[in-house]
Amino acid sequence: MPSDNPQSMQNYRAPLWLPGGHLQTIWPALYGQRVEGPLPRFDRERWDTPDGDFIDVDGLRGAGDAPAGLLVLFHGLEGSTQSQYAQAYAGWARERGLAYAVPHFRGCSGELNRAPRAYHSGDWQEIDWILRRLRARFNAPGQRLIAVGISLGGNALLRWAGELGDAAAQVADAVAAVCSPLDLAAGGHAIGRGFNRQVYTRMFLSTMKPKALAKWDQHPGLFDRERLRLARTLYEFDDVFTAPLHGFRNTDDYWSRASAKPHLPAIRIPALALNARNDPFVPARSLPTKQDAGSHVTLWQPAQGGHVGFPCGRWPAGHVMGMPRAVGEWLLNAAGLESKVAAHG
Repeated sequence: MPSDNPQSMQNYRAPLWLPGGHLQTIWPALYGQRVEGPLPRFDRERWDTPDGDFIDVDGLRGAGDAPAGLLVLFHGLEGSTQSQYAQAYAGWARERGLAYAVPHFRGCSGELNRAPRAYHSGDWQEIDWILRRLRARFNAPGQRLIAVGISLGGNALLRWAGELGDAAAQVADAVAAVCSPLDLAAGGHAIGRGFNRQVYTRMFLSTMKPKALAKWDQHPGLFDRERLRLARTLYEFDDVFTAPLHGFRNTDDYWSRASAKPHLPAIRIPALALNARNDPFVPARSLPTKQDAGSHVTLWQPAQGGHVGFPCGRWPAGHVMGMPRAVGEWLLNAAGLESKVAAHG
């Protein structure tokens, strides 16, 4: 496909000046144009959680009084509203006249959460609580709720859809996962080796470890502080922090039980899983096949794109808007929103 064609990512090809999965991952995150027009502005709400904690939810400013639908984005590991993909989806939602919300996983909004827990890749119960609260707000006749999860957020979102089965349709009309490690063990081991370990693992741990240590100061003795300080891989970090804090025996138990891939056949609402086959974090051999996915799940697995990259355009005016537009349009069609949103435009 031409690199700017928003119709589908299935046949995506990266610009010639960005060869390889690493460049297609790093350049979009750092330099790609995120939106057309002014950067989106957000209003923040703080929600108290049932367990006495809080999350912060950012809503796109200027969506109008009666939008045809709501797009919810669940961010990736250590992501936020400031992530390039969150801004790009905001730009697309603005183009289409949709309301748009980005719930921050606990500890990712710029302030440490209160409870002796954080967030994890399989936290489908948190997804359920968030989506139900948003569905209650956007429940006028004909309004639709569509959701997209990026990387970790996409695994948790599809994990939710599989867990609820038929009942998911009461909450969301269509969902999508972008570059999600649906087999967490395969992705976790891949990011812990070679170049991935030196660049991406170090980047993630540079924020995850300080937040975890601050959590220990907040709740002394919560985990083995020295083991966490010495952690050099996500496997080691998850073994001392993520797994025990969220009810898993260890990293292997966490990665096994939290992975969405085994639950894909149970999904009963339209779902899309987009994964580039050259994603440095997600080995192509671990991606679901049609036989793994079930009849309600659409698979887009282009040869190129990197991890949440999918850059478009000519040097030097490259942008990252092609993927949000393609995934967004798929969600609109799957939810039956296309004609209403097209009329708005």
